Amino acid sequence: MLLMTDAAIHLNQIGFRPGDPKQAIVAAPSPEPLPWTLERADGRIVLKGRTSVAGDDAATGDHVHHIAFDAAPAGRYRLKVAGAASQPFPVAPGIYRPLAHAALNFFYHQRAGTPILARWAGEGWARPAGHAPEVAACFSGKDEAGNVWPGCDQPRDVTGGWYDAGDHGKYVVNAGISVWTLQNLYEAGFARPLFADGQARLPEAGNGHDDLLDEARWEVEWMLRMQVPAGTMLALPVGEPASDGRLTLVRRDAGGMAFHKVADRRWTALPMPPADDPEDRLIYPPSTAATLNLAAVAAQAARLWRNADPAFADRCRKAALAAWDAAERHPRILAAQGFTGSGGYGDGQLDDDRAWAAAELFALTGDARFADRLGKGAVEVPNWADTGALGTITLAVADGMPDAIRRDARARIVTAADGFVAEAGQSGYAIPYAGQRYAWGSNSDLLNRAMLLGLAARFTDDAKYRRAALGAMDYVLGRNPLGQSYLTGFGWKPMQNPHHRFWAKSLDASLPPPPPGVVSGGPNNSAMSDDVAKTLKGKCAPQRCWADHIRAYALNEVTINWNAPLVWVAAYLDSDPA
Repeated sequence: MLLMTDAAIHLNQIGFRPGDPKQAIVAAPSPEPLPWTLERADGRIVLKGRTSVAGDDAATGDHVHHIAFDAAPAGRYRLKVAGAASQPFPVAPGIYRPLAHAALNFFYHQRAGTPILARWAGEGWARPAGHAPEVAACFSGKDEAGNVWPGCDQPRDVTGGWYDAGDHGKYVVNAGISVWTLQNLYEAGFARPLFADGQARLPEAGNGHDDLLDEARWEVEWMLRMQVPAGTMLALPVGEPASDGRLTLVRRDAGGMAFHKVADRRWTALPMPPADDPEDRLIYPPSTAATLNLAAVAAQAARLWRNADPAFADRCRKAALAAWDAAERHPRILAAQGFTGSGGYGDGQLDDDRAWAAAELFALTGDARFADRLGKGAVEVPNWADTGALGTITLAVADGMPDAIRRDARARIVTAADGFVAEAGQSGYAIPYAGQRYAWGSNSDLLNRAMLLGLAARFTDDAKYRRAALGAMDYVLGRNPLGQSYLTGFGWKPMQNPHHRFWAKSLDASLPPPPPGVVSGGPNNSAMSDDVAKTLKGKCAPQRCWADHIRAYALNEVTINWNAPLVWVAAYLDSDPA
């Protein structure tokens, strides 16, 4: 008979909805099926069976067994296998609702340029405004590659927006996918009534507008401030950079483009509350990628606010068209990389950004000039540097889309989702990814796959897609080899020490821990660059390359573009009756 330590039970630590698939993974060396029981608190057995042996799993180093208990009715249970027992968990409706609300509240916590109030953030997380007001000059002088930048004629007001991650940088290209994901959740229809006016914790609640759109608008307003005024002459890096980073800077009309980022001159130490940041704040040169991100997001916002706030929608429309025209004039101005104090967010592939912007502008205007630039290739998992799928999703869900374009977009999304379902069948932990390479922010990759799976489920009404999407969320919430909930505040073993300059209680007892609803980047065996990750390099199976440590930025960072799909997927999973 197996001892308790011979079997480890891994499952979603916040539980399951009654009508959803329910699966646990058991890591145990036995080559034979193992007996299991699902028991109520009083020990009464509700279900029982034997495990299905999946075998050795290269991504974890485990020998795994699967348990399906879909028939479990509402109640509170423990799962027992071969002498091991899980922690108690519920089967109940509405389990994803608190998670969706907490995940959205992350963005309020990340707001720059405004005080964060306990009324909305919760006791212990209030803080003074960081970088308020933020009137910043453009970078001038010599960068780290020796390029000499002349700067701008005058400082610009770039107050507001969200801090990107655990540092205080604000980046247009990461803002783009983050805002788009929240706005798409609204447009796709999964957010209502979950985020109807007054349902979320944010200062705008009660203003008559959907809370999800209100939070997204905070970032859109900042992105609009990052647009270069018409007729502004700036030094732009023309052509490809040399191998040593040297650039050819040419003075050109940059009107309509978007500055790439605003950030500190030098990296700040941990911990560092935003209001205490001692560094100069600088605006960094425009890029075509940032400009296309602005065009896409502003066009999307113009559609969604057209009836609720026509004046704001018109501002967004004009900004989107100006950004598109600027990107046409400057089709390949790459983000300059010779700076310290912030992430580079360099992207040499711009066709995806252009197709995304074209899709958003076509959905807004119906103009044939944008129809000619729509993406038509295979749908890839979106991330900040690969945004083509975002345009395809818009073509699939936006109102007024021509039937042929909508059908084609939906078919390409379903084809991608079919691949993810197949991968779930090949993965020992039944997640919609069967590879061995876990990149920086691997959890967001899974959540973005779940987003595409959720859309495929909606388009086809085929339950296999929702099952695969649930597999991704189950993994993030504890059905993984570490038995780790990668979310703060949810599950019996939540992430507690993200790489963050304010949520830094492990370094300074006067500072708070992280609030609930924040997702960790997750396992990373491909870019193990921080000192904590380096101690694991070459010693961990792919899904085990993780540590809950504040200095493990390669493993345990948090970012706006990772929490955005968490909001989307949690809202989607809550949206269907169960």
